[in-house]
Amino acid sequence: MTVSSDAEAAVRTYSYLGPAGTFTEAALAQVPEARGQVWHPVRNVGEALDDVVSGRSDAAMIAIENSVDGGVSTTQDALATMPGLRIVGEYLVPVQFVLVGRPGATLADVSVIAAHPVAYGQCLVWLGDALPAHAHVPSSSNVAAALDMLDGVGGADAAIAPPGILEHHDLQLLAENIGDNPKAVTRFVLVSRTVAPPPPTGADKTSLIVELPDDHPGALLDMLEQFATRGINLSLLASRPIGDELGRYRFVVDADGHVLDERMADALLGLRRFSPQVVFLGSYPRADRAIVHYPSRYSDDVFVEARDWLRGLISGEPEE
Repeated sequence: MTVSSDAEAAVRTYSYLGPAGTFTEAALAQVPEARGQVWHPVRNVGEALDDVVSGRSDAAMIAIENSVDGGVSTTQDALATMPGLRIVGEYLVPVQFVLVGRPGATLADVSVIAAHPVAYGQCLVWLGDALPAHAHVPSSSNVAAALDMLDGVGGADAAIAPPGILEHHDLQLLAENIGDNPKAVTRFVLVSRTVAPPPPTGADKTSLIVELPDDHPGALLDMLEQFATRGINLSLLASRPIGDELGRYRFVVDADGHVLDERMADALLGLRRFSPQVVFLGSYPRADRAIVHYPSRYSDDVFVEARDWLRGLISGEPEE
């Protein structure tokens, strides 16, 4: 009989959008507890999250928002409809692109470029200046563009890819930093099965998905007031169709603060009374570690004092 060591028993598996060299892999590399563990590449967000739900992986790294293209709709919809998941961390990855070719290639050899449509759209200015006569072959992913080009699939001479791919494949670097927006960033989240949120740090974010009760004037305002009247800033508000009929939407919300903050807890109670469906995705430290500031009238002490005051009224305690 073979007895597993404690080290073997502690091995964890992380799913991420592969293959090696993707921006998602770069995000996973930022997770200290993932280093030295098993990294499992998958083909799409749904597969990564299904790995977590089924127990094949302990956590999954997925992209949720891009500073240029906005929210990642496939991720937002998956989180809204797959129960038993919890965001436990967020990570930011600068989005820079390189142009790569086969070994020995030069920029003068390039006439057809393979690229994922989103990556291609973020490099149009550079391409128009450096290679105005090129043709574009769409690819399923940033890494697939380079690998298909390397294998001769699609007839491309070069590919737009993440810089990390050069660490894994024998490719010729033809140009770097070709993205049109040097400040482009993609936000990734690490998702596990449902767990209790970590303690507040003072620099936290809470993610939710909220459905409106019905379609009437002011319905969205009613939802937003649950946050505004408690001094909670929203860093993301995105609508996604529920899909059962026209005019029905759910809203993806990122709110500054932690569920254990009195003002956030009070807002969630208000949302629960207001909305037919509230999905709590998690409270977790912000990637930028920026401290959340709010007016003193929304401090925890104010909410606690107000509840104590109400209990006193109900119990008949004499007022001081």
